[in-house]
Amino acid sequence: MKILLVEDEHRISQAIKKGFEQEKFLVEVAYDGETAWDLASTNDYDAIILDLMLPKKDGLDVCKSLRLEEIHTPIIVLTAKGDVSEKIEALNCGADDYLTKPFAFAELVARVRALCRRPKLQQGAVLKADDLVLDMRTFEVKRDGKLIELSRKEFTLLEYLMRHKGQILTKDQILLSVWDYESDVLLNTVEVYIGYLRNKIDKPFKTKKPLITTVRGFGYKIED
Repeated sequence: MKILLVEDEHRISQAIKKGFEQEKFLVEVAYDGETAWDLASTNDYDAIILDLMLPKKDGLDVCKSLRLEEIHTPIIVLTAKGDVSEKIEALNCGADDYLTKPFAFAELVARVRALCRRPKLQQGAVLKADDLVLDMRTFEVKRDGKLIELSRKEFTLLEYLMRHKGQILTKDQILLSVWDYESDVLLNTVEVYIGYLRNKIDKPFKTKKPLITTVRGFGYKIED
């Protein structure tokens, strides 16, 4: 799982980052609100840990801006502000959870894992590319109305491609987002699984145009 940690105090951020990496999370850190907005609005994360008192852009502003842009990444506020009114304000701005400092690290990890277990919101629960439909509610994939059986990893890879429809995704991006910290995964694993998907969603539909495209020297994309 990949998280964005937004914390301006370097000592605290590095301690939290190290702890989550030991739990096999991939962690990116932003030390101010503007950087947090740039990263969160252009990258996929499973969760965001957000301080409120930040330089350049306040944490509440970051949260509100993301929700206004229909970015529904789960957000847990981690702050020294503990008044009930401040908690209510953060939750009303779109935060999903709120934890005050000082905190128990085990509780923070548990809260983040709980947020990551929630169903993802993006384009509703159904993703589409031309006549290919992926339903997150039923975990079904259909093309031209015909059910396609996928393994768990094939489904996750296809979901990632469809969430970035029309975008070129590099092998490194795919590895980090789909396989995360699985140590036995090599770059050619991406090629192998792209091949598996093509064999199931493109090749059997000979009268249809291929949906998965290789962009030589760059990566892969799926489009209408």
